[in-house]
Amino acid sequence: MAAAAAAAAATSTASSFPSSRRARDRVWARPSLVSLRSAGPLKVNAAAEPSPAFQSVTAFAPATVANLGPGFDFLGCAVADASLSLGDTVTATLDPTLPPATVSIASVTSPSRPHLAARLSKDPLRNCAGVAAIAALRALGVRSHAVSIHLTKGLPLGSGLGSSAASAAAAAKAVDALFGSRLARDDLVLAGLESEKAVSGFHADNIAPAILGGFVLVRSYDPFHLVPLVSPPALRLHFVLVTPDFEAPTSKMRAALPKEVPVHQHVRNSSQAAALVAAVLQGDAGLIGSAMSSDGIVEPTRAPLIPGMAAVKAAALQAGALGCTISGAGPTAVAVIDGEDKGEEVARRMVDAFWSAGKLKATATVAQLDTLGARVISTSALH
Repeated sequence: MAAAAAAAAATSTASSFPSSRRARDRVWARPSLVSLRSAGPLKVNAAAEPSPAFQSVTAFAPATVANLGPGFDFLGCAVADASLSLGDTVTATLDPTLPPATVSIASVTSPSRPHLAARLSKDPLRNCAGVAAIAALRALGVRSHAVSIHLTKGLPLGSGLGSSAASAAAAAKAVDALFGSRLARDDLVLAGLESEKAVSGFHADNIAPAILGGFVLVRSYDPFHLVPLVSPPALRLHFVLVTPDFEAPTSKMRAALPKEVPVHQHVRNSSQAAALVAAVLQGDAGLIGSAMSSDGIVEPTRAPLIPGMAAVKAAALQAGALGCTISGAGPTAVAVIDGEDKGEEVARRMVDAFWSAGKLKATATVAQLDTLGARVISTSALH
């Protein structure tokens, strides 16, 4: 039965990422279910199994901007708009109709992008929300209950806005809250990281800010150490996010990176990343923008793969943005401004540049720093 299930999972036609070899070790015969007993690096809670606190929990996780220019794979921040449309939402529900210790993805929807939902698998091994939900349940030590997941996508795929991290963060948060919010901060991030490493590699610069909010520095993985960067309340930083109608798969964008970096470039990028961290802590919006714009290693290799990107950056700076770079692996371009007054003009100029220089249609959103990260937005009591 396990072999047949693995084959069914492997031949799924609509996957959000290839299932890992470890994740396929033990699954139920129905590809929409996955056993919590699957192998993985997270340690199972050996204490008493937690009781459910709610019948269902809905959690939201925001978009994220990774790298922030020179901080490749170790700096990121969370961004959101007032309507919470810039992110993903997951509802986790106790489901007694499922076998104990299983996860099922009941639905995937995308109200703003109906075509997107059909591209995502309902196989939990092949869906970012499913993998994170499994990891969170295992970390909690849940063995007697099953959970069904409803995922609502607010972010496009392959956009550079942390789409996979938002799904994973919302799922981990919802499942943890379903059982009384028992996981520590780092355990929640590690649960989401199980999903991230399957889709885009072992790096936490999206998943950490998606869960913690604000700016986050990933200092190390062994031992795992995150450093939240708290800026002064007076900082009025806003982000102009312009996403062209163009997908930039993370795997392709990573393959373009240089295999070797000259020492002088490494020193320069390190100084810019250090300046960015200092600027965030000091609340210096101008220095944040300047440092973000000064990546000399990653951006120069990726920008040519995004039609019009160089012209978009120039247009943003000419319109008064403090800085501009590629968000994550792209293709979204992110510009920073002090306050939101110039937001519409900067966005318009960037959208026009994508069309004139790259022949790409683009959409723009003016967002602000999201300091909350993944959070519960509704619950329903136990029956």
